[in-house]
Amino acid sequence: MRLAELSERSGVSTATIKYYLREGLLPPGHQINATTAEYDEEHLRRLRLVRAMIQVGRVPVAKVREVLGHVDDDSLGRSIRLGAAMWALPQVPEPDEDDEYVQTAQQEVSALLDRLGWHNAKQLAPVSPAYRSLVVAVAALRRLGYDFGYELLTPYAELMYRTAVLDLDNLETYSSEEERIEFAILGAIINEPALQALHRLAQEEETTRRYGFE
Repeated sequence: MRLAELSERSGVSTATIKYYLREGLLPPGHQINATTAEYDEEHLRRLRLVRAMIQVGRVPVAKVREVLGHVDDDSLGRSIRLGAAMWALPQVPEPDEDDEYVQTAQQEVSALLDRLGWHNAKQLAPVSPAYRSLVVAVAALRRLGYDFGYELLTPYAELMYRTAVLDLDNLETYSSEEERIEFAILGAIINEPALQALHRLAQEEETTRRYGFE
Protein backbone atom coordinates (compact mmCIF):
# COMPACT_ATOMS: atom_id res chain seq x y z
CA MET A 1 0.00 0.00 0.00
CA ARG A 2 1.10 3.58 -0.61
CA LEU A 3 1.42 6.25 2.08
CA ALA A 4 -2.08 7.62 1.42
CA GLU A 5 -3.65 4.18 1.92
CA LEU A 6 -1.59 3.58 5.06
CA SER A 7 -2.91 6.90 6.37
CA GLU A 8 -6.51 6.05 5.48
CA ARG A 9 -6.40 2.56 7.04
CA SER A 10 -4.64 3.68 10.22
CA GLY A 11 -6.46 6.96 10.78
CA VAL A 12 -3.10 8.73 11.10
CA SER A 13 -2.36 11.72 8.90
CA THR A 14 0.35 11.46 6.26
CA ALA A 15 2.24 14.31 7.97
CA THR A 16 2.26 12.40 11.26
CA ILE A 17 3.37 9.19 9.53
CA LYS A 18 6.25 11.08 7.92
CA TYR A 19 7.19 12.43 11.36
CA TYR A 20 7.18 8.91 12.82
CA LEU A 21 9.38 7.77 9.92
CA ARG A 22 11.86 10.60 10.52
CA GLU A 23 11.98 9.79 14.24
CA GLY A 24 12.65 6.11 13.56
CA LEU A 25 9.40 4.96 15.18
CA LEU A 26 8.22 3.38 11.93
CA PRO A 27 10.51 1.34 9.65
CA PRO A 28 11.05 2.74 6.15
CA GLY A 29 8.78 1.52 3.40
CA HIS A 30 9.96 -0.66 0.56
CA GLN A 31 11.37 1.82 -1.95
CA ILE A 32 9.87 1.55 -5.44
CA ASN A 33 11.62 4.57 -6.90
CA ALA A 34 13.22 7.79 -5.69
CA THR A 35 9.93 9.31 -4.53
CA THR A 36 7.61 6.37 -3.83
CA ALA A 37 7.59 3.64 -1.17
CA GLU A 38 5.28 0.72 -0.46
CA TYR A 39 4.05 -0.21 3.03
CA ASP A 40 2.64 -3.49 4.28
CA GLU A 41 0.56 -4.94 7.13
CA GLU A 42 3.54 -4.86 9.50
CA HIS A 43 3.83 -1.10 8.98
CA LEU A 44 0.12 -0.77 9.73
CA ARG A 45 0.42 -2.84 12.92
CA ARG A 46 3.46 -0.88 14.11
CA LEU A 47 1.78 2.42 13.31
CA ARG A 48 -1.19 1.48 15.46
CA LEU A 49 1.14 0.57 18.31
CA VAL A 50 3.03 3.87 18.05
CA ARG A 51 -0.23 5.78 17.89
CA ALA A 52 -1.52 4.01 21.01
CA MET A 53 1.64 4.77 22.96
CA ILE A 54 1.81 8.43 21.96
CA GLN A 55 -1.85 9.46 21.69
CA VAL A 56 -3.46 7.18 24.27
CA GLY A 57 -0.62 6.41 26.67
CA ARG A 58 0.98 9.90 26.38
CA VAL A 59 4.39 8.22 26.16
CA PRO A 60 7.14 10.67 25.04
CA VAL A 61 8.67 10.02 21.62
CA ALA A 62 12.11 9.25 23.06
CA LYS A 63 10.57 6.67 25.39
CA VAL A 64 8.57 5.14 22.52
CA ARG A 65 11.82 4.76 20.56
CA GLU A 66 13.38 2.99 23.53
CA VAL A 67 10.44 0.62 23.92
CA LEU A 68 10.46 -0.24 20.21
CA GLY A 69 14.18 -0.91 20.38
CA HIS A 70 13.47 -3.72 22.83
CA VAL A 71 10.52 -4.96 20.76
CA ASP A 72 12.80 -5.34 17.73
CA ASP A 73 15.79 -6.87 19.57
CA ASP A 74 15.49 -10.52 18.57
CA SER A 75 18.79 -11.33 20.29
CA LEU A 76 16.94 -11.39 23.62
CA GLY A 77 14.91 -14.29 25.01
CA ARG A 78 11.15 -13.88 25.30
CA SER A 79 11.04 -13.07 29.03
CA ILE A 80 13.91 -10.56 28.87
CA ARG A 81 12.62 -8.99 25.67
CA LEU A 82 9.11 -8.61 27.05
CA GLY A 83 10.34 -7.34 30.41
CA ALA A 84 12.72 -4.83 28.84
CA ALA A 85 9.97 -3.42 26.62
CA MET A 86 7.51 -3.16 29.50
CA TRP A 87 10.05 -1.66 31.89
CA ALA A 88 10.97 1.00 29.33
CA LEU A 89 7.45 2.45 29.64
CA PRO A 90 7.09 5.44 32.02
CA GLN A 91 7.19 4.26 35.64
CA VAL A 92 6.78 5.68 39.14
CA PRO A 93 9.82 7.42 40.68
CA GLU A 94 12.25 5.44 42.81
CA PRO A 95 11.02 5.21 46.43
CA ASP A 96 13.06 6.90 49.15
CA GLU A 97 15.05 4.05 50.71
CA ASP A 98 15.52 6.07 53.92
CA ASP A 99 11.77 6.51 54.42
CA GLU A 100 10.57 4.30 57.28
CA TYR A 101 7.23 3.75 55.55
CA VAL A 102 9.02 2.58 52.41
CA GLN A 103 11.18 0.22 54.46
CA THR A 104 8.11 -1.28 56.13
CA ALA A 105 6.35 -1.54 52.76
CA GLN A 106 9.35 -3.40 51.30
CA GLN A 107 9.13 -5.90 54.14
CA GLU A 108 5.39 -6.35 53.58
CA VAL A 109 5.78 -6.85 49.82
CA SER A 110 8.66 -9.28 50.36
CA ALA A 111 6.49 -11.26 52.80
CA LEU A 112 3.67 -11.22 50.25
CA LEU A 113 5.88 -12.69 47.52
CA ASP A 114 7.12 -15.36 49.92
CA ARG A 115 3.59 -16.25 50.94
CA LEU A 116 2.49 -16.54 47.31
CA GLY A 117 5.55 -18.53 46.31
CA TRP A 118 6.40 -15.96 43.63
CA HIS A 119 10.14 -16.62 43.80
CA ASN A 120 10.86 -15.35 40.29
CA ALA A 121 9.09 -12.06 41.02
CA LYS A 122 11.13 -11.71 44.20
CA GLN A 123 14.34 -12.35 42.28
CA LEU A 124 13.40 -9.60 39.82
CA ALA A 125 12.35 -7.18 42.59
CA PRO A 126 15.56 -5.07 42.57
CA VAL A 127 14.96 -4.06 38.93
CA SER A 128 11.18 -4.46 38.59
CA PRO A 129 9.08 -1.29 38.16
CA ALA A 130 5.99 -3.28 39.19
CA TYR A 131 7.62 -4.18 42.52
CA ARG A 132 8.60 -0.54 42.99
CA SER A 133 5.07 0.63 42.22
CA LEU A 134 3.60 -1.75 44.78
CA VAL A 135 6.08 -0.64 47.44
CA VAL A 136 5.22 3.02 46.77
CA ALA A 137 1.47 2.28 47.01
CA VAL A 138 1.75 0.29 50.23
CA ALA A 139 4.02 2.96 51.76
CA ALA A 140 1.48 5.68 50.85
CA LEU A 141 -1.34 3.71 52.50
CA ARG A 142 0.71 3.20 55.65
CA ARG A 143 1.61 6.88 55.74
CA LEU A 144 -2.13 7.63 55.78
CA GLY A 145 -2.71 5.20 58.63
CA TYR A 146 -4.02 2.19 56.68
CA ASP A 147 -2.50 -1.18 57.54
CA PHE A 148 -2.66 -2.71 54.06
CA GLY A 149 -0.15 -5.51 54.59
CA TYR A 150 0.51 -8.84 52.96
CA GLU A 151 -2.47 -10.58 54.55
CA LEU A 152 -4.93 -8.19 52.90
CA LEU A 153 -2.94 -8.13 49.66
CA THR A 154 -2.75 -11.91 49.25
CA PRO A 155 -6.29 -12.56 47.87
CA TYR A 156 -5.94 -9.60 45.49
CA ALA A 157 -2.60 -10.95 44.29
CA GLU A 158 -4.12 -14.37 43.68
CA LEU A 159 -6.83 -12.80 41.51
CA MET A 160 -4.19 -10.84 39.59
CA TYR A 161 -2.26 -14.04 38.94
CA ARG A 162 -5.33 -15.50 37.25
CA THR A 163 -5.53 -12.33 35.16
CA ALA A 164 -1.86 -12.71 34.20
CA VAL A 165 -2.51 -16.27 33.05
CA LEU A 166 -5.32 -14.98 30.81
CA ASP A 167 -3.02 -12.26 29.48
CA LEU A 168 -0.33 -14.75 28.47
CA ASP A 169 -2.86 -17.18 27.04
CA ASN A 170 -4.09 -14.38 24.77
CA LEU A 171 -0.55 -13.28 23.96
CA GLU A 172 0.37 -16.77 22.76
CA THR A 173 -2.38 -16.69 20.14
CA TYR A 174 -0.20 -14.32 18.08
CA SER A 175 2.17 -15.96 15.62
CA SER A 176 5.26 -13.74 15.72
CA GLU A 177 7.39 -12.66 18.64
CA GLU A 178 7.04 -9.00 17.65
CA GLU A 179 3.24 -9.26 17.71
CA ARG A 180 3.33 -10.86 21.16
CA ILE A 181 5.51 -8.08 22.58
CA GLU A 182 3.37 -5.42 20.92
CA PHE A 183 0.22 -7.02 22.36
CA ALA A 184 1.73 -6.87 25.84
CA ILE A 185 2.61 -3.19 25.44
CA LEU A 186 -0.89 -2.38 24.20
CA GLY A 187 -2.21 -4.28 27.20
CA ALA A 188 -0.22 -2.06 29.56
CA ILE A 189 -1.49 1.09 27.87
CA ILE A 190 -5.09 0.20 27.07
CA ASN A 191 -6.08 -3.04 28.79
CA GLU A 192 -4.94 -2.01 32.28
CA PRO A 193 -7.25 1.05 32.33
CA ALA A 194 -10.03 -1.22 31.05
CA LEU A 195 -9.40 -3.67 33.90
CA GLN A 196 -9.43 -0.79 36.37
CA ALA A 197 -12.77 0.34 34.93
CA LEU A 198 -14.15 -3.21 35.26
CA HIS A 199 -12.99 -3.26 38.88
CA ARG A 200 -14.88 -0.06 39.61
CA LEU A 201 -17.98 -1.28 37.80
CA ALA A 202 -17.85 -4.46 39.86
CA GLN A 203 -17.61 -2.34 43.01
CA GLU A 204 -20.65 -0.33 41.91
CA GLU A 205 -22.58 -3.55 41.21
CA GLU A 206 -21.74 -5.12 44.56
CA THR A 207 -22.34 -1.88 46.47
CA THR A 208 -25.86 -1.51 45.07
CA ARG A 209 -26.54 -5.22 45.63
CA ARG A 210 -25.65 -4.84 49.29
CA TYR A 211 -26.95 -1.39 50.09
CA GLY A 212 -29.40 -0.49 47.34
CA PHE A 213 -29.47 2.85 45.49
CA GLU A 214 -30.08 5.06 48.52
